[in-house]
Amino acid sequence: MLRCLSLALVLAAPASAETLGLGRPALPEEIAAWDIDVRPDGAGLPEGSGDVLTGEEIYLDLCSTCHGAFGEGAGRWPVLMGGFGTLDGTRPVKTVGSYWPYLSTVWDYVHRAMPFGDAQSLTADEVYALTAYLLYLNDLVPDDFVLDRANLAETPLPNEDGFFLDDREEVELPLFSGEACMTDCKENVGITMRAAVLDVTPEDQEAREARGEAAAAADQGNPNLAAAARDIEPSDAEGSLTMVGADPELVALGEALFRQCRACHEVGEGADNRVGPHLNGVIGRVAGGVDDYRYSSAMANAGEAGLVWDAVSLHDFLADPRGYMTGTKMAFRGMQSEEDIDAMIAYLGSIDG
Repeated sequence: MLRCLSLALVLAAPASAETLGLGRPALPEEIAAWDIDVRPDGAGLPEGSGDVLTGEEIYLDLCSTCHGAFGEGAGRWPVLMGGFGTLDGTRPVKTVGSYWPYLSTVWDYVHRAMPFGDAQSLTADEVYALTAYLLYLNDLVPDDFVLDRANLAETPLPNEDGFFLDDREEVELPLFSGEACMTDCKENVGITMRAAVLDVTPEDQEAREARGEAAAAADQGNPNLAAAARDIEPSDAEGSLTMVGADPELVALGEALFRQCRACHEVGEGADNRVGPHLNGVIGRVAGGVDDYRYSSAMANAGEAGLVWDAVSLHDFLADPRGYMTGTKMAFRGMQSEEDIDAMIAYLGSIDG
C-alpha cells in the first residue's frame, strides 16, 4: 500500500507542482525506478538472459544458506523444489514446482525481494539465471536451458491451472446473503475437534546440523559429498554386495563424510526418501529403482536402459554427475578426491539394502 501511494504521488507530481508550487515533475528515470512490476504474461520484463549453470553458481553463493544446497530448505526457510502431488493433502508442500502459478511471478519476486537482506541487488541477467536454476531444481528444464524475456512467458508451471479468478462474489455471496433458515435447527451444538499448531518443518538436531554443514560446504564451492570405490563388487545373488577387503578405517571415513549428504539422502534402519532417494542397498540397485521417489527423466531412462549401480558406474557418476548423465537432477558438481570416493563407497557398501 505504501509503495502504491508513493508511486501515485510521484505520478501526480506535475499537477501538484503546478497547483501548489511544490516540488518538481518526476524524471522519467525516477518513474522507471518504481515501475518494476511484471505481469503474468511477461509484460514488464527487462531484456536479459541467464542459464541454469550460472544460476546454480549464484544460488550457492547467495541463496543456499537459507534454502538449502538443493532447494530443500534449511531449518524453517522455504522449500523451493518438489512437493508435487501434495497440495490436496493434509501437509501441502508449496514450492515453485508444485504451487506457484506463473514463472513471471517467480522472476518478479526474486527481482524485488531477494536475496534476503540485500533486495534488488541482482541484475536482470542474474535473476533470469536464478529463475532458470529453480526450474531445473524442479525437473522442469534440462541443465543447458537458457531463460530470457522471449521464452519466459512460454514456460508454464505445473500448477498454473490451479489458479482462477476470484468468483466468490457471484458464487458464494448469494448463498450467505439470503434469508437465514431458522427451522429444523440442531438442538445441541458442541466442539467436535480443535485446530493444532503444526510445525511445518519438523526435523531433529542431527538434521539441522547436517543442513548447516551442507550450507557451509556450498559456501566453499563443494555443495555435497558422494563417492564410489573400486574395492566393492556386486555379487550375483539378489543384488547384495561382496566387500573385498574393505578397510574399517575407510568405512569410518565414509561415514563421517556422509554426514554432509544427509541434507538430501538417508541411510540405515527406517531410511526414507527426502530431497534425494534413500541409499540403502544402492550398490547393485537399478538406477531410478526406489519406489515412491520422483526421479529426473534422465535417471528413469537410464534405469529402463539397464543401468545398475556398481563400483565403476557410481565412481564415474559421482565424480562428474552431469558429464556422466546429462539431465540428472543431482546438483553437486562432483568429487575430486579419490580417497573420499573410496571411503564413501566402502561406507555405502556396508549398509544393508
